[in-house]
Parts: sequence; structure tokens; C-alpha cells
Amino acid sequence: MITAGQMRAARALLGLDQRSLAELSGLSLPTIQRMEASGGVVRGNVDSLMKLVGALNAAGIELIAEGAVSAAGGRGVRLTAPPGDA
Repeated sequence: MITAGQMRAARALLGLDQRSLAELSGLSLPTIQRMEASGGVVRGNVDSLMKLVGALNAAGIELIAEGAVSAAGGRGVRLTAPPGDA
């Protein structure tokens, strides 16, 4: 699962606008806008959510789920090493 806040934070870490994220994920701009406008957990069909999360992962974003180990114990995003920098 991904929240609208995680989407915005991930875009900020990557320096992407909504249009660029749409292109990166293969989704339409209105779909990205709807996802980010949702409150809390993003709603969408499974295929769209998988494309979004896959694109963010490929770009170096690790989504941190509720209750996952982190310093503050909350939701968030973590920038991992970009592909090719390992």
C-alpha cells in the first residue's frame, strides 16, 4: 500500500513533477493526480498501483509500510542507491 503523502514525498526525493511520474509509471496524468488527491491510502486498480510502485522502486525509492522498522516507527519513504550505483 502507498499513501498520497508517500507519493508526494517520493516525487520530491526524485525531483519529479506529476507529469514525469505519469510517464515513468506508464499511467495517465489524471490518474496520478487522482491518486495524490486521495486521503490516506491511495485507491486504484491493482495494475495501476503495481505500475506506480514498480516505477518508484526502479527509480530508487523504498516505501516504508506502517509499523516497519524505522527510527520514528511511522510511514515514510527512503531513497535507496539509484540503479547502477551499487
